[in-house]
Amino acid sequence: MNTKPSIPNSLYAAISEVVQQARQRLKQAVNQQMVQAYWQIGLLIVEQEQQGQERAEYGKQQLGQLSKHLQEEFGKGFDVTNLRNMRRFYLAFPIRETLSLELSWSHYNVLSRLENPLARKWYTQEASQQHWSVRALERQIGVLYYERLLASQDKQIVKQEALEKTSILVESPEDYLRDPYILDFLNLQDHTYQERDFEQAIISNLQKFLLELGKGFAFVERQQRIRTDDGDYFIDLVFYNYHLKCFLLIDLKMHKLTHQDVGQMDMYVRMYEEQKRRADDNPTIGLILCSERNNTVAKYSVLNESQQLFASKYLTELPSEEELKQELERECEQVHRIQEAQAQYRINIKPSTP
Repeated sequence: MNTKPSIPNSLYAAISEVVQQARQRLKQAVNQQMVQAYWQIGLLIVEQEQQGQERAEYGKQQLGQLSKHLQEEFGKGFDVTNLRNMRRFYLAFPIRETLSLELSWSHYNVLSRLENPLARKWYTQEASQQHWSVRALERQIGVLYYERLLASQDKQIVKQEALEKTSILVESPEDYLRDPYILDFLNLQDHTYQERDFEQAIISNLQKFLLELGKGFAFVERQQRIRTDDGDYFIDLVFYNYHLKCFLLIDLKMHKLTHQDVGQMDMYVRMYEEQKRRADDNPTIGLILCSERNNTVAKYSVLNESQQLFASKYLTELPSEEELKQELERECEQVHRIQEAQAQYRINIKPSTP
């Protein structure tokens, strides 16, 4: 009788650690490219403004026209509001070498709003050293952590309170859910599978899927039935998180996120809250796993403000080193294209006579 050789736990743990580190490096590399690109765009905008007129109305017209050109080529991420954010980012952090590799664009977008340069510098250092999430940073700014430290005679009490509040903030769905989820272990690269195959692959690789979900998740049920007066509904996958103390409902979608997907998950969560949630559970959260996110749906649906509904992209293949290199090269190329568009914009748009 032939038996399959067992895999040593130490080998599995070692390889798992390598994969996790690779994914973290990928995320950090993309984040660094985004921060550098937006800083460079802010610099270009400020340089152009310094060459033109200083009237506020003229500046608004400039950004409006620039935004129109950039959105036509690069998409909605370059609307006037975002361009102003990039401009403000550069003005708040004019020395590129001072940018921290630990902080994301979302961090810097928050920090750039601080008018006090000393407070901005202090919050930047603390956020980087203490590994604050964006929400934790917003919380500390909101309670005037820096100002209270300056005014307090017992700074240790203030620091302890801030630490406790930050720890509480970590225990939230935003800090537990990921985007994207890398499901290369499912071996679904041929793109001919159906949703039922996708679901079965997850069940067959449940231990690895739990590792990808993150800490504290436990499997509850597959195709869990919810009964209503109008019929029965079936939720693809149900998990429970012991840190968040709540149920997680997952709906698998092999297409780009749609409003219908969001509405369906919203209904599932509401029904689960009514029929399944226990008195000592926190509110149920719903996660739509889709092959591609939709920024419009994310912005103009209940996903935008809901604390219980989330959507994440899934990848069935882990990017290779060469693919990662190509992605970073594309990011750099996009920065160069923006620079060229800015240069062309300078030629085509002349300052009007005062």
